[in-house]
Amino acid sequence: MSRHFACLLAVALLGGCASQPDGLPEERALRVEWIGERPLIDRSHLTITLGADGRAYGTAGCNHWFASYQLHGQHLRFAQPGSTRKLCAPALMEQEQRFLEALSQVERWDISPIEQIRLWPANGKPIRLWPERS
Repeated sequence: MSRHFACLLAVALLGGCASQPDGLPEERALRVEWIGERPLIDRSHLTITLGADGRAYGTAGCNHWFASYQLHGQHLRFAQPGSTRKLCAPALMEQEQRFLEALSQVERWDISPIEQIRLWPANGKPIRLWPERS
């Protein structure tokens, strides 16, 4: 992948290219739209923010989640995510579990032809995201 494409992806993913060694730009929240083959439950809100310090965090629909991550070119890996322990409706809890499991299986990212950010596991469908509206 060319450095130019990587910078464009960083702009789309995180809002800009930084001159830091990791190439990580400033933080920017991304809104999850699909987890694998299933869209989110109506009115549920899941987010991913990749911090410049190598820590990722967001909302998982019910609880807040957090994990360290590594980004090298198009390769992206999350450590096993942790989360707060609030109890919500069973359907939200199931979706949250699927999301956290899918997150821990991410191996790479790309941008779709419609400029949607996709986080791909080794097998299966991606987590699909859009930048949060300000």
